[in-house]
Amino acid sequence: MASTFVQGTSLYTRVEDYLDDKLQSTTDLESLDELLANVELQRNQLQTQLDDAVRQLDEARRTAGDRQGAIQAQIEEFQQLQESIDRRGTITAASDAPDQAIARLQRPMEKLRAVDLAQKYLSLVQEVETLRSEARSHLPASPKAALEPYTKLKQLATRLKELQGDEALHLVDYVEGVTDGLWKEMKAIMSEEFETVLRARKWPKVDPKSQMDDEWIASFEKLIDLQMPEVLYSTQSVSLLPLDVMAKIFIAEFRFHFLSDKPTSDAQAIGTHCFPWVMMTLEKWEDFLRDNLGHLLVAKFRETDAENNLLYVDPVCAFITSLLPVIREKVYDVANKAISNASFFSNFISQVSSFDENLRTRFNYDGGDDVRGWQGLTTEILDEHFDSWFKAERDFAMKRFNDILESANDRNIDYDYAADGRMKPTFAAVRVTDLLRSVTSQYSRLRKVRHKIQFLINIQIDILEEYDTVLRESLEAYLSITSTFGRTLHGASKEQLAALEGTGGLERLCKVLGSADHVANTLKEWSSEEFFLELWERLQGGPQPGGQNKAGSMTFDEVKDRTSSAMGMSEDGALFDEMIAAYSLRRKTAHEFIVSTLNTAHTKAFRNYGQRASFTTIGESSVVEDPASLNVSPELDEPLHILTRNLAFLVKPLSTASFRRVWREALGKLQDQLLNDILLRQEFTTYGAAQYLRDVAEVLDVVNRFIPAGSSALATLQDGLRLLNLPVEGGEEKAITLKTASDRVFTDNDEARKVLEELELSELTPQLARNILQRRIENGENVE
Repeated sequence: MASTFVQGTSLYTRVEDYLDDKLQSTTDLESLDELLANVELQRNQLQTQLDDAVRQLDEARRTAGDRQGAIQAQIEEFQQLQESIDRRGTITAASDAPDQAIARLQRPMEKLRAVDLAQKYLSLVQEVETLRSEARSHLPASPKAALEPYTKLKQLATRLKELQGDEALHLVDYVEGVTDGLWKEMKAIMSEEFETVLRARKWPKVDPKSQMDDEWIASFEKLIDLQMPEVLYSTQSVSLLPLDVMAKIFIAEFRFHFLSDKPTSDAQAIGTHCFPWVMMTLEKWEDFLRDNLGHLLVAKFRETDAENNLLYVDPVCAFITSLLPVIREKVYDVANKAISNASFFSNFISQVSSFDENLRTRFNYDGGDDVRGWQGLTTEILDEHFDSWFKAERDFAMKRFNDILESANDRNIDYDYAADGRMKPTFAAVRVTDLLRSVTSQYSRLRKVRHKIQFLINIQIDILEEYDTVLRESLEAYLSITSTFGRTLHGASKEQLAALEGTGGLERLCKVLGSADHVANTLKEWSSEEFFLELWERLQGGPQPGGQNKAGSMTFDEVKDRTSSAMGMSEDGALFDEMIAAYSLRRKTAHEFIVSTLNTAHTKAFRNYGQRASFTTIGESSVVEDPASLNVSPELDEPLHILTRNLAFLVKPLSTASFRRVWREALGKLQDQLLNDILLRQEFTTYGAAQYLRDVAEVLDVVNRFIPAGSSALATLQDGLRLLNLPVEGGEEKAITLKTASDRVFTDNDEARKVLEELELSELTPQLARNILQRRIENGENVE
């Protein structure tokens, strides 16, 4: 009731508001009838709308009820169907009827699949035959047009091969066989046409300076067009078809001469007949091929992946590629025959290597690899026979080396090896380096680093190490004979001691010095040669983890230990660093032994002179005007003889620089002896001092005779003798006498230096000057 009251109140309020809005003045009462009519019209419209809404609501309720009934009916029907299926499933599970039905249907289904597969096979075979026939129809007129169906067939064969997986399907083999057969057939058709053109021109009986006519070039071009896809998409280099055809006649001639029972087919004649024939043929037709076909091939392969490949753009290289199979056949045939003869096989490898190098250098043949170059037939042979060849080469080299060591003449010094003033090695050292150089020539043209390393380490380094051992043992033997400890420990025969008498010991040491110097300098020169520099660079990369070992069976550290400790770490190194260091050590040791031998001989000789000579003799006059007028002491004859003999001997085998170094040290030692053992130990009268000056002057003359200005090595002794020979009385007004010099020298060091400077005695110290002046008998009392 409250709600009805509220609704009524609200309706009343709305009516009141409506009337207030429409009847705002007395004039509005005149339109009251019109207002009532409008209200009635609106009421009728609202009533109509209300009736329509009630009707639609009834229909919607009725429809919803019908749909609900239909859904319920479907649910009941589905439940009944599910129950029926469950019952039939239970029955079926308990029965074997389905298995029997499946078994009865299996064979018809297999036949159906087989029929379907056979139909597809037939369709595919028909497509293959269609493509083959289409390709054939375009030949020989249009090889480019023939390539289109062939390419489709090739793609089909490739796709089938990818899809078959690990299964071997006859259809795949069939399609692949048809494809290969078609390609061979296409090449045969085009090649036959080109051969017809060649026969018409009587090839190769044409003038090598002539030009090909248009038909010849056109036929050549057709073959190139046919082969273009093969060239561009092949993973390996292929020979050009037209050059194969042109090479047929030469291949037949090659077989006739070198792969038959002809005398020229003898294995021993490969270097004298076979290879020269190939080179002559190539040289004959080189200009003809390049002049007529070079521009065509360049144009054909321009802007393709093959535009820089000489096998395709250079007709001579292409011609070589066509000839190589038959040449390879000959080379392998000879290799199999030569393997049992080490000497012949070694010569054969050298001949093949020279042939390979001639093709590379003379015709710029790179095998299609412009980076690494052509590996060559030698590499192919050595991949199979390297161990046998290497063993033969090593045995031969080691035999030659042992022959050198056993030869008595080779132990002598080769005085004719170089001009005067140059180091003279032994004949053995020269022959050893010649042997090593010949070994280098054997492997310098090999292409594989591991092959080169085998020669370097297991032949050359082995020989160098053995020869170094020979030199080292020679020095050790010399030391054991000449030293007291060595003679006590090992003993020495009379023959050994006799061999070292006179210059025998020096000669033995010069042999080692000259040989070691020759080998060391030779190795230094080789280290700067292009071949060894390139090999060094190849090894500088160090070991390659997981990669192929460049040194073959040897490890990187093993190669490093035998060549250079700088390998893999520094660019300042060379392959022969270890050997150069070893021979340099032998050279240094021999140098030291020579100096020691000279010192021993001179010490013994001049000791006798110092002991026997008398320098206290009193002359007829207190002043000796010219010491040069005096005779040399008889006691000096033997020392002078020994000194002259040693100088005369050593000047021949030693280089000027080495000769000077040896004598600088030896004369230094001699100066110490003449100064300390005689000048500073003996007492001298005026006459005795002049006599000693005369004797030493004779020694200096001998030295200067062999070593220009060599007497400078005894400068201290010379200055000491000048001081010793100061006159007792001054002949000139300002001349420094013995007494004056003594007084000033013994005053203090500064005064001593001044008087020495005035006398131009730069080699003397104040103390040494005092010691010398004390040796004058005339000055003894004054000094005291």
